Amino acid sequence: MYTTFQKFTAEFLGTFALVFFGAGAICADRYLQSSGGIGLLGIALAHGLAMAIMVSALGHISGGHFNPAVSIGFWVTKRIGTMEVFLYWAAQILGGRRTIKKKRALFPEETWRAVALGTPELVRDFSRLSAMVLEGVASFFLVLVFFASAVDERGAFRSIAGFGIGLTITLGFLVIGPFTGAAMNPARAFGPALASNHWTSQGVYWIGPLAGGFLAGLLYDSLYLKKTV
Repeated sequence: MYTTFQKFTAEFLGTFALVFFGAGAICADRYLQSSGGIGLLGIALAHGLAMAIMVSALGHISGGHFNPAVSIGFWVTKRIGTMEVFLYWAAQILGGRRTIKKKRALFPEETWRAVALGTPELVRDFSRLSAMVLEGVASFFLVLVFFASAVDERGAFRSIAGFGIGLTITLGFLVIGPFTGAAMNPARAFGPALASNHWTSQGVYWIGPLAGGFLAGLLYDSLYLKKTV
């Protein structure tokens, strides 16, 4: 058993790493734009690999959520209490914010300003409703995979669950990234937005992922984890 502080720290560090490498890849792509950049695949892999590695490294401590959308899935299925879910959210949001403060101090200003520190943004003339649905669907499958691989004891080995979760993030980014920026994680969107004061469509990155995570957790738990008489 781990203490509340140890779980809080694990969630902070995991989210810190996810935002640092994910949003950092967007800054790197901008910096290397003259030579072609690292491209959509490179940015998607940075997000996916960061999540895969941190879930594998710290998942045994806190569960490796690093995302309020995952935590709400655990809350709705009563795997964590109301106070604990707020504690997880606080750790995740703080981790995302601290990451961006470090990047703002270390990265070239002209680079991070051009991409608002990696803040996700909708493509021009793309409706907020469509973006919300895309973020919700991608987050739904992310949380579904999380439950199937890291929660369900009959699923994949937990020691490799992180890579399934990371690949789901990579896949989601490849599909919806060009349209919404593919946050799939309110903490991933909030940290850069706060540091860059770029709040356009921020509600999309909260409502969509939280709704998707809520439904995925409820569905998987009801269909596959509830004991039947």
